[in-house]
Amino acid sequence: MHLLCTYSCSSLHHHHDTPKTLHISFAAKLWYCNFSSQLSTALIIEGDYQNSLVTLEHGYNCAAEVCYPELQMFFATSMLHVHLMQWDDENLVEHAIAKCDRVWESFEPSKRQQCLGLLFYNELLHIFYRFRICDYKNISPHIDKLDAAMKADMKQMDRSSRRRPPGYNNSASVEYDRKSSADKIELAPYPIDGEWLPKSAVYALVDLMFVIFGRPKGHFKECLKRIQSGIQVILAELSKLGITDGVTEVHLQHSSIWMAGVYLMLLMQFLENKVAVDLTRADFVEAQEALVQMRNWYIRFPTILQACESIIEMLRGQYAHSVCCFNEASFHFLEAAKLTESKSVQAMCQVYAAVSYICVGDAESSSRALDLIGPIYRVMDSFIGVREKTSVLFGYGLLLTKQNNLQEARIRLATGLQLTHSHLGNLQLVSQYLTILGSLALALRDASQAREILRSALTLAKKLNDVPTQIWVLSVLSALYQELGEVGNETENSDYQKKKIDDLQKRVADAYASIHHLELINKDKIQVQQLHESDTKRSMASMKVNLDIPESIGLTASTPVTSSSRLVDLDTGRRGKRKI
Repeated sequence: MHLLCTYSCSSLHHHHDTPKTLHISFAAKLWYCNFSSQLSTALIIEGDYQNSLVTLEHGYNCAAEVCYPELQMFFATSMLHVHLMQWDDENLVEHAIAKCDRVWESFEPSKRQQCLGLLFYNELLHIFYRFRICDYKNISPHIDKLDAAMKADMKQMDRSSRRRPPGYNNSASVEYDRKSSADKIELAPYPIDGEWLPKSAVYALVDLMFVIFGRPKGHFKECLKRIQSGIQVILAELSKLGITDGVTEVHLQHSSIWMAGVYLMLLMQFLENKVAVDLTRADFVEAQEALVQMRNWYIRFPTILQACESIIEMLRGQYAHSVCCFNEASFHFLEAAKLTESKSVQAMCQVYAAVSYICVGDAESSSRALDLIGPIYRVMDSFIGVREKTSVLFGYGLLLTKQNNLQEARIRLATGLQLTHSHLGNLQLVSQYLTILGSLALALRDASQAREILRSALTLAKKLNDVPTQIWVLSVLSALYQELGEVGNETENSDYQKKKIDDLQKRVADAYASIHHLELINKDKIQVQQLHESDTKRSMASMKVNLDIPESIGLTASTPVTSSSRLVDLDTGRRGKRKI
């Protein structure tokens, strides 16, 4: 075993064992490490996270006994992954993060670059954790490391492929070739070997992390570039698995179910973010097409993509809300809430439904909105991170504004704005918070603050090409200029507002004319043909193997795209009164 000359441990030499005994002892411990890895995977398939963690801890300790840092790092990252999936106690997750950092920092810099699989795995898990706790400000360094590692590896592989003649082979570089093969990133060393995901899936996941991070900040050009690239790679990999037009999950071989599931889930998340980008930019027809693709993939693979049913319903609600079909939007949001067991997703969907009800504008709808927001508001501090809290504060502040409780609304909205700015960096939600706060400042006769706030809101809305929010801000600015008697500014603002309204009306009309519009907003569920129960269990079990895509990614909750004049419309004749 050639690894014996590479790894040694001073503690082993404290015993008076012969070299043969040491060899057997070392080999036995490596076997135990491999056994621990396989047993932990089996336990996870059964949903036994606690015993899986115990097993991984034993493997970690065994790797430490033989001074095998790469194996220690493998077990440390695996434990972190299970903690992210289980998430019983945030302190335990933080402890797992610290353990990974401690082991990884013990590596020499050159060693880290050689352990490419562990580098990707560790950095991605850290990103999943930061997303989960809404610590967006500390995500960027991890994405930069992944991008640099990915580009360096691609450059190296390109250079190697040009240098090597056909049939090239060199026994001295077996280890190197195995670790740097074109389609594989080895996660753990011998005896575990193997990989977490194929290289193409890892690279797609890196691009997806950039998209999830960059989209709320308005980096749409780069996001769309990576979405398009990621989708192309995934479709090519699916084609290699025999998944072409007309193929459904009933045609899949057992051996290809897990890998198909990995690529299909990545595909759906790319498409989900494509829908979110398109809706933010009011590209409604583009959003329709991406959402229809999601629906069609789900119909073909309903078991593998079962978790996506709720996401699709939520996006149908987002689309319906964006084109002012508020009753239909609330229906789909509530359906989405029914289709998931995630308390977080349920809360987000209920807040979205409440905002849609507020936009309907009648007393009954406002009462329904309060019924939805109230229970979530009371427990908003129980969620991990601030995503749910910022959304419910937005919805509750909007409802208080409608009820003419302006001071209370201002307090809630200011709190939500601060949290959104500090933790999420979601420019669309920030601009919408600012717009309501600007309208409240105007209603409370603080014209100078209103002007400052609204200008900031308009700047952000323009950066995002968020036409509905731009119109919303412009409508409040018109009221401000009218209040102050600034005729020139009012005229210029009104002209610009009219152009934007014409633009939005054309976009909405194009969406309504599409053959997909009615099928997306109709109040019906997607009809699919489920597999037999045994096949379903087989697929779902296969999807859990090797901890593929963790629940910690969750879904990226896109903020409700509000309709300008339907949300805040100040009645300047009665200061402090407003209508929805």
